[in-house]
Amino acid sequence: MEPTITLNAQALKALIKESVREVMREEWLKFFELLTPYVDDEEQADIEASFSPSDYEDKDFIDVTGWFGDESQTQ
Repeated sequence: MEPTITLNAQALKALIKESVREVMREEWLKFFELLTPYVDDEEQADIEASFSPSDYEDKDFIDVTGWFGDESQTQ
């Protein structure tokens, strides 16, 4: 006979919630990957030649890289 593990309702809810979050993150990443168009090396070189980062000032941009992986953003 296999041993049984008992969880209280809060622990079970927390386990399910975290599992659903993990799956949702994975699915969002797959979704974003589907939306990102493929760019070959020649096209990328053309883009970089046409739009140099030095043409723009830092104040024209907002750094959003910190938003990803920030658990407070998912609440």
